[in-house]
Amino acid sequence: MERKHMSAFSLYQTLQTELPSSPKKRPLQVASKKKKRETDIANVNNVNAATQRKKKKMKAKNHAAEVSMQEMAEPECVNAGEQALNVLLAELSQMNNSKERASTLFQWLIDPIPTKAFFRETWEKKPVLVQRKNPDYYKGLFSTEEFDRILRQEDVQYGVNLDVTRYKNGKRQTHNPPGRALPYTVWDFYESGCSLRMLNPQAFSSTMWNVLSILQEYFGSMAGANVYLTPPGTQGFAPHYDDIEAFVIQLEGKKHWRVYNPRSDDEVLPVLSSPNFDQAEIGKPILEVLLEAGDLLYFPRGFIHQGVCLPDAHSLHITVSSYQKNSWGDLLQKLVPTALEIAMEEDVEFRQGLPLDYLSYMGVQNSDKDDPRRAQFFSKIDNLMNKLRNFVALDAAVDVKARDFLHDCLPPKLTAEEAAGSVHGAPARWEDGSVRDAGACITSQTRVGLLRAGCARLCSDGDAVNLYYTTDNSRVYHKEELKSFEIKPEVDMGLFLILTFFLKVFLKKNLSFLQYTDAVEFLIHSYPKFVSVGSFPCDSAQEKISLAKLLFKKGVIQKESLL
Repeated sequence: MERKHMSAFSLYQTLQTELPSSPKKRPLQVASKKKKRETDIANVNNVNAATQRKKKKMKAKNHAAEVSMQEMAEPECVNAGEQALNVLLAELSQMNNSKERASTLFQWLIDPIPTKAFFRETWEKKPVLVQRKNPDYYKGLFSTEEFDRILRQEDVQYGVNLDVTRYKNGKRQTHNPPGRALPYTVWDFYESGCSLRMLNPQAFSSTMWNVLSILQEYFGSMAGANVYLTPPGTQGFAPHYDDIEAFVIQLEGKKHWRVYNPRSDDEVLPVLSSPNFDQAEIGKPILEVLLEAGDLLYFPRGFIHQGVCLPDAHSLHITVSSYQKNSWGDLLQKLVPTALEIAMEEDVEFRQGLPLDYLSYMGVQNSDKDDPRRAQFFSKIDNLMNKLRNFVALDAAVDVKARDFLHDCLPPKLTAEEAAGSVHGAPARWEDGSVRDAGACITSQTRVGLLRAGCARLCSDGDAVNLYYTTDNSRVYHKEELKSFEIKPEVDMGLFLILTFFLKVFLKKNLSFLQYTDAVEFLIHSYPKFVSVGSFPCDSAQEKISLAKLLFKKGVIQKESLL
């Protein structure tokens, strides 16, 4: 039976009138040891007994707070959260199902909170704090040494890959000079009290690339990250809220965080990030904690936040983000214009002209008029909106959203087995003065499978069906255009071959389309299983092999390992 998790947010809502707002106060801890259910029950009973003994010695105002804290204590969750990241990633690489990899990695990220409880009680609703007292929990994800290595070895550009910031005396300042960010200048900024924000560490760190490329499949939305390195006793950013779901991962040192409620209903799950706020605009924090290495703080978009380093330690943290522009409203923005286009094509009522005199009684200047024509106008619009539902092409709108997501995606960070079985491990080479093993050795007996669950998708724009894929994406956001090729629907094979010959010979066109969509759908829905090329639902063995070779060449499929 799933155990109830008590978030730090809920506890602070209960206790904020009783507890002082001090950076030195001891924040709540989330349990992280493994226990059997019987031990859990015994411990809870012991805690309750201890609580009863304490009640007699407490004042009335603290009595209610203590009872709340004991009731909110959650039995500890059993999982593999404390293993080192490199061990976890090695274990994930042995899973042949990328969906299972993503679920396991996300559970590790938020451990010991059960995933189902997190999405039921916390996601998009409230902040939650996980404190582990285990500074090595996220070890290997990123480090200051890695930050320095990137500055020395990579082409890091100010304003593109790195921001230099400072928040002092209520003002946020950015100190980005032009050009490349070299260690000499960057570390001088840091020593003078400036914070350093690396905007896309996944472009330089293979570990971050690996982690984010797995998590994006779990969210079904781009997973991004920023790294923040802050000197002791400083603050880099003004209070603000973001348009993403934020997972703040403390890697080194410590940082004092304050989180505030959205100021109004209009700022709950906002579409855009906020400007910088003055302290007087944001009220009192609902959550005030000291994050130390190994801790996690989650808060939804719209929750105002600010973090400051204490004088005795620097801070290095990563904010992993997702769900930017991934709301129902964002889907409707794709859906409604398309539905309206279809309605205007197919229903004459949408093409009929507006009343000659509608400007005389509609619009803001006429909104206070008591005119019966206004009611008729509103009624007409209501009727058209109701009819518009008959022209909704929901699957097509979802495909438009999916294409945007695939363009945002990182390319998959291949495991050793995936690399060996894909085009990246093909044996083609130059040896002894000639090319050896050119072309993929694929026959009807070759067993193949999709490289990753989310690496390719069939989408239709109404006139054609295309296969979009992420395997050729760049680790730099939108550096490359989204890759795709057209999948032709079924046609007469003789006519198809004549057309192909004509285009190739007379027009000298290189065709990058296929005849059937069924085989591609078959591959996508077969994941994570491998299937023989001969089982593709195509008419001839030649077509099956041609399809498999093309998908292999694009990096969309892999051959099953013989080991």
